[in-house]
Amino acid sequence: MINKTRGILYKLAKLLGDLSAISSRKPGKVTKRITRRITGKATGRVFRKLFK
Repeated sequence: MINKTRGILYKLAKLLGDLSAISSRKPGKVTKRITRRITGKATGRVFRKLFK
């Protein structure tokens, strides 16, 4: 129960961060966010393979 709630809250926080980046109207903010998300996913995959 707690794990599901935590997962939902993390997804909601991620979504709110995306909306915040879009609504800020700063030129590079959305691009930075997308780049960081892609980099984070790739890093997670590498670490998953290393410590499996």
